[in-house]
Amino acid sequence: MRRVLAGLFAGLFPAVLLAHPQSSLPRSEARQSVIVGALHGRVHDATGAPVANAQIRASSEPPGAATTVTLADGRGQFALTLPPGVYKLTINAAGFADTTTRLTVAPAQERTVDIELKVAGFTETVDVRGSGARVSSIDSATRTPTRLRDVPQSVSVVTSALMADQRLSSMTDIVRFMPGVGMAQGEGNRDTPVLRGNASTADFFVDGVRDDVQYFRDVYNLERVEALKGPNALIFGRGGAGGVINRVTRQAAWTPKREVSLQYGSFDNRRLTADFGGAVTGTLAGRVTAVYENSGSYRSGVNVQRYGVQPSAAWRLGRTTTLRASYELFHDQRTADRGVPSFNGRPVDTPVATFFGDPAKSRSEATVSLLASVLEHRFTDRVTLRNRVSYGVYDKFYQNVFPGGVNAAGTSVSLSAYNNATDRRNLFSQTDLIARSRFAGVDHTVLIGAELGRQVTDNLRSTGYFTSIGPSVTAVQAPMTSPSISLPIEFRPSASDAENHGLSTLAALYAQDQIHFTSHLQAVAGLRVDAFDVGFTNNRTGMSLSSSDRLVSPRIGLIYTPVAPVSVYGNYSLTYVPRAGEQLASLSITNQALDPEKFRNYEVGVKWDPQAALTATAAIYRLDRGNVAVPDPVDPIRSLLVDAQRTKGIELELSGSLTRALSIVAGYAYQDGAIKRAISAAAPAGATLAHVPAHSASLWSKYELTPRWSAGLGMVSRTAMFAATDNLVVLPRFVRLDAAVFFDPTVKLRAQLNVENLFDNRYIATAHSNNNLTPGSPRSIRVSVTTRF
Repeated sequence: MRRVLAGLFAGLFPAVLLAHPQSSLPRSEARQSVIVGALHGRVHDATGAPVANAQIRASSEPPGAATTVTLADGRGQFALTLPPGVYKLTINAAGFADTTTRLTVAPAQERTVDIELKVAGFTETVDVRGSGARVSSIDSATRTPTRLRDVPQSVSVVTSALMADQRLSSMTDIVRFMPGVGMAQGEGNRDTPVLRGNASTADFFVDGVRDDVQYFRDVYNLERVEALKGPNALIFGRGGAGGVINRVTRQAAWTPKREVSLQYGSFDNRRLTADFGGAVTGTLAGRVTAVYENSGSYRSGVNVQRYGVQPSAAWRLGRTTTLRASYELFHDQRTADRGVPSFNGRPVDTPVATFFGDPAKSRSEATVSLLASVLEHRFTDRVTLRNRVSYGVYDKFYQNVFPGGVNAAGTSVSLSAYNNATDRRNLFSQTDLIARSRFAGVDHTVLIGAELGRQVTDNLRSTGYFTSIGPSVTAVQAPMTSPSISLPIEFRPSASDAENHGLSTLAALYAQDQIHFTSHLQAVAGLRVDAFDVGFTNNRTGMSLSSSDRLVSPRIGLIYTPVAPVSVYGNYSLTYVPRAGEQLASLSITNQALDPEKFRNYEVGVKWDPQAALTATAAIYRLDRGNVAVPDPVDPIRSLLVDAQRTKGIELELSGSLTRALSIVAGYAYQDGAIKRAISAAAPAGATLAHVPAHSASLWSKYELTPRWSAGLGMVSRTAMFAATDNLVVLPRFVRLDAAVFFDPTVKLRAQLNVENLFDNRYIATAHSNNNLTPGSPRSIRVSVTTRF
């Protein structure tokens, strides 16, 4: 059967595919020596909702050895390390009947159990589904715990296990394993994902709450990263034209966690992470995650220094009430590197280390302070009330001296400079009431919610003047043979530079029903109504502008399950991008009265679990961009709103274990993104969208050679794509291979060697514009040691 499956997917997919349900990956964190086994599981009620803080007691049979006890975390998940033998598993939780089952743990075996608790007064045997991974569930797609197989949209998940295996540390690293998602350069100072042809710097969320300031994010405090593709306005509100990226953070739980990891590698890569947590008392748990990095780069004069710490706590305030709180302080400081320019439609031929501009005067700094809380109360086993509050303070500054166009002879390049400061304060509150009921013979999971938000933004931009050449000179020519300069630069506001203050407020109501018509047919239907208001003041001119949008966002999805491991779905969703723009600073006299841009997504797909530890998905979609403002050809002072952009594509993913020793994470995407009607001279009709390759693929496979030794091999591939919608500059296609070796001398210690770009290929990794192209890294080696105690 495994050979048939492997052959089938090899024939269907041009490169072996990618998918990331969390529990589909082997759990490297629970790797054991040959004399012990690992037991993982999830405790939930009859509707699939997790039962947090359930007690799991494993007693050996016949009795005699010590009993092992743990508690399920907020997602109902738990893990135990057990010597080989037969065990009686007893699970109890307030309001539920005690449940027992017996199972056998073999040496070096990893087992996964699925435990359903019944309301007190009912009993039923536990379904133990054996070892191996199974389909995981998430709550970000619907705000209710839902199996990925029952989510009617394409979702890619990168887990902490994959991050550890590949030593991933940035969002750019993460999205390589998400088909249909890319990453633009972001002017060397921010994450800029491209989801289904739509670039954005604001479609980031943390535990379901908006995190929309422009900065580079780390992964040190994450359980996983989710890409929910296609418009998601019902759940996430405005924006998210091509989808959103949600970071799920590590939170306090009663399960012990003690881990330190140290990494050193090529180009002075130095990184330290730590994760400590567990029970303080029976009702209080705590956890702290932290990172420090001080690294160089393969680019001349470029470095990064960052640190972050996130303490969190969980309190059981009663048998049915839990309060969680966390605080993150994160600081990222680096050289703002905008790469190399182009010449004759291709990246310039220059050594990969060459810096165009002045690295000493190009810097980016971001400091994030984020306080969050979640209060959850279960009225009954079927009715839950949850409130989530998040307050974030973001301080961002960047300054860059960067390349422009190369002269016709190819002998010199234009250099310019500017800086920009942004201060933002975000306050959001989300309240959800989740009720599960049976009406007219049909099961319903009803969500009724409200979101309130307030965002205050101040930004200031200044232009760089090369005063040693002239008091008003804003650009200089540098020789292509030596494009790194060091000249006096004075930064001061020009007449057109921004100095703005903005206030945006949000009030939203939403409702959703997940309907289980039969065991074979489900539906997800909902509607969200947003009142989104923006006030905007230009402090230089004193001009004040405002906009007020009332956004109605529907969603409808159908899921058909012909047999248990297969689901076929169809989905329609809608979202809006208001004229204030993703960073709330784009209002003008000409656009403040225009309707928001509208993005409509049509999608069908299949999700299949061919075996217990393997998941495959396929999706076909069409995403249309409407209400695009273009000049009226009859009256140029007027604007017309037209449907001007369309992206079509196919996404294929595969994730899990082909055998007990071999795991795989792979994906492929085909994308066809085009401008249907001319938007501007730089976006003519028929042009291909920027940063959208026709074909892209990724692969990571890991094979356990012995209980102590493992090896990994990976691939990233992309066909040619354009740097901008004018289609004047092409970024060539590339294939890159990665590899790794893992050694576990004991159950508490791991050493690993990772090699990126094994064959030292030259390629362009990302771009911002035709003359801001980032070369990919040469071969790099990283050595890391992780200890658990």
